[in-house]
Amino acid sequence: MTSPGPIAISIAGFDIRWYGILIAFGALLALFVSYKRAPRYGLSSDDVLDIALGILPLGILGARVYYIIFNWDYYSGSTSEILNIRGGGLAIHGGLILGFITAYAICKYKNISFINAADLILPSVALAQAIGRWGNFFNNEAYGTETTLPWAIIVDGKSVHPTFLYESLWCFIIFIILSFIFRHRKFPGQVACLYGLLYAPERFLVEGLRTDSLMVGFLRQAQVISIVIFIVSLTLYVYLKKRNDYNSKNNL
Repeated sequence: MTSPGPIAISIAGFDIRWYGILIAFGALLALFVSYKRAPRYGLSSDDVLDIALGILPLGILGARVYYIIFNWDYYSGSTSEILNIRGGGLAIHGGLILGFITAYAICKYKNISFINAADLILPSVALAQAIGRWGNFFNNEAYGTETTLPWAIIVDGKSVHPTFLYESLWCFIIFIILSFIFRHRKFPGQVACLYGLLYAPERFLVEGLRTDSLMVGFLRQAQVISIVIFIVSLTLYVYLKKRNDYNSKNNL
């Protein structure tokens, strides 16, 4: 399988790229799902719109800044490319970090439960990731090492691991799992913590196949962040579950 190229359509000399189309579609679908599910966790649909208006642009900003920071050797000599996000270059970890900070600030301001908002939104984030990852395929980026597997993609005449596909499929599975748990949540924060517990190991493993990673010691930068996300998610899961069990017993 070979990418048909990054350009979806050209209008009056302006190129519209698949990368942007897929990210926009994923974000809008995630917003729609969260909008419909909001009342289940005591949030209004307007609350979801307010949070989305903050985390969508700032999440993209965080993803771009994070990517530039860890690829500064390239961008320091090509500053004109810093704003060219249409050509690719968004790091999900940066988007998650700034997105979380923004969502927390909005929830604090509006007196909304941040834990409930995180449980509501993160399954949809996984869905958006599953769709957006296909932008890497059209851009011929974020691929893996050479392989002879039958589902390999062709990049520069070489058969390589379609790491975008691995992450896309896994994120879609995360969305399905968390959507089920969303309906049967045992305690506030369970869904959000499970997102981290499910996503971090996959990203750690897939990152090991990629050829464009920044190294931190003997590990890749994204692997280090994945370890941190997993530990924090596990710690919070145990803490929130124990707190809920304690409160349940004392309220009997």
